[in-house]
Amino acid sequence: MLFAESFADGETPVTDRLVLAYDARRRSRQRVTLVGGEEMGYVFPAGTVLRHGDRLLTGSGRVVAVEAAAEALLEVRADDRLQLIRAAYHLGNRHVPVQLAEGCLRFQPDHVLTEMVIGLGCTVSEVEAPFDPEGGAYSAHAHAGGHDYRAARATMTGEPRHPGSGPQSSQARIHEFK
Repeated sequence: MLFAESFADGETPVTDRLVLAYDARRRSRQRVTLVGGEEMGYVFPAGTVLRHGDRLLTGSGRVVAVEAAAEALLEVRADDRLQLIRAAYHLGNRHVPVQLAEGCLRFQPDHVLTEMVIGLGCTVSEVEAPFDPEGGAYSAHAHAGGHDYRAARATMTGEPRHPGSGPQSSQARIHEFK
């Protein structure tokens, strides 16, 4: 069985593909079946989300491309750009994974959220499409114009930055009371 615990750069030739829905790509460790039928396991730090376009490097040097599987989603559109921005704001305020696309937003089915965005003046339709939501400004793997912050952060600091670390934070102090 193949095993991966690191990422390859986007230029490395691919030997197989891994197609997973978003909820499966949110698991940081699991056993999966590649498109070619071979089994592979992977282990990454907790909180790692595999993104469409990632490439996993196996211990044997093979590279596996990650692809977002098509899944049932809700697509939000609006006649007015401000309505769509308002819907994005309210979905984000509820920490809902949202995919931003040209002229629309996509999120996983939820009847309460559907009613909310309709109430904001948007239209909602059901679609079947790959789901690759925004990673968030503070995620370990945020996308911005296709830029991979995972590689950039490793280059800048030598190791991942964790909230509460760095020069602006103070060390925990243990006080002894007599």
